[in-house]
Formats: sequence, structure tokens, C-alpha cells
Amino acid sequence: MSLRRRSYREEDDQGIDLTPMLDVVFIMLIFFIVTSSFIKESGVEVNRPQAETASNQEKGNILIAVTADGQVWLDKQAVDVRSVRAHVERLRQEQPEGIVVVQADQDARTGLVVQVMDQARLAGVRDVALAASAESR
Repeated sequence: MSLRRRSYREEDDQGIDLTPMLDVVFIMLIFFIVTSSFIKESGVEVNRPQAETASNQEKGNILIAVTADGQVWLDKQAVDVRSVRAHVERLRQEQPEGIVVVQADQDARTGLVVQVMDQARLAGVRDVALAASAESR
């Protein structure tokens, strides 16, 4: 009988328990999901004007794009200029510290860009920036 008991114990010790490894993998996955920053884009690519004094913004931003043909894009969808205020107010609840960055095409109408910036300020945002590309000379 003692031989049977030994062979049974040897079979038990040969298996590898993967449960702790799976726990660590799931904890790491949750950590990376929680700590990753989600970038919100305006939804359209614009040809920004160039400026020598352009600087990079590090904070989380609310991006609004104004195209050359007069469209306003916010949160990957085209919106009317009159609804920019409501959209910015909603996005400010998600990112209270974020600033508004207007990405205007270099051929966009100045009046429309000013209207968009005014709507953002009416939504309670004090920091409204105009995006530009760094000049490459």
C-alpha cells in the first residue's frame, strides 16, 4: 500500500498551478487600462497655419476643428456653431481641468473661428487656444 501512496503523491506534484500567473496578468491589464490616457480627437484633419512661437500643450484638451469649407468638428462629429457651447459644457464635466484648443484650417474664415472661440468662452472656459504648427525652416 505504501507504493500506491507514493505514486499518487508524485503525480500531484508534477502539475503547474497557473492561477497565480493569471491573477498577475489580469491585475496588470486592469492597471494599464486605468492608467492609460485616452486622447480625444476632433474628427477631421486640418491644415494648420505655421508659427515660430507654437508650443506643445501637455494638459488634456478639448479639441474643436474648423475646416476650410466652414464645417465645425467636435468629438469626431460635425456640429453646428450654435451647439458648440452645449458640447463644450458636456465635455468640461468629463475634463474640468482641460482647455479648449481650436484647430482652424489656415483657409478657414476668421469670423467662424471667432464664433467658435466665443461659444467656448460662453461655456465657461477661460483658456481657449488656437492651434498652429511649428515652422520647419
